[in-house]
Amino acid sequence: MADIYSNRRCGTLWYRRPYPPHCRNIAAICFGCKEEIKDKMLEALDKSWHPEHFACKECKKRIAENKFHESEGLPVCSKCFESKVQAICAACRKLVTEKVVKAMGKTWHLEHFICGGPCKQQLSGKTFFERNGKPYCTADYERLYAPKCGGCKKPIAEKALSALESKWHKECFKCKLCKEPIGVDAKFRADKEKQPICEKCGV
Repeated sequence: MADIYSNRRCGTLWYRRPYPPHCRNIAAICFGCKEEIKDKMLEALDKSWHPEHFACKECKKRIAENKFHESEGLPVCSKCFESKVQAICAACRKLVTEKVVKAMGKTWHLEHFICGGPCKQQLSGKTFFERNGKPYCTADYERLYAPKCGGCKKPIAEKALSALESKWHKECFKCKLCKEPIGVDAKFRADKEKQPICEKCGV
């Protein structure tokens, strides 16, 4: 019968050999030394370890106590966590003790790193834009802050043409009359509504 020790903090179990029946034919590999575990085994953070190799990622000392913390998927002893790892969430100003997001030179709770626009969706692992110290998803940033095309009036997310005191999608900068595109070096004039008229139509 295996001795089982529950680590309540991270929801994992510590086993001593022999393994439970369903594990007897599985060769466990220590995450620390990459060697097969033939005697005592510790399971934590979804990994298997020799007890002597379950060490703090900061000070490298063995973690013998039941309580430990996690940083980037690796164990951290309480002393190092308090002095080196823990941080204050930029949104709620409370201590970040579990899942952490680092972005824009700040630390955030996972659930607090959200779009500063109307959608409020979580942005961890997604493309975002920064404005006035806040992250924005692509859709909200374009809707709120991206320049609007002088032709189609939609946001411009990438390269834009500057002409007639406006920004334009390249494909939208065309003659108002004949609808033909106006090249970068082509001559044109503007009508009263500041819309381009090509040289041919402007004669």
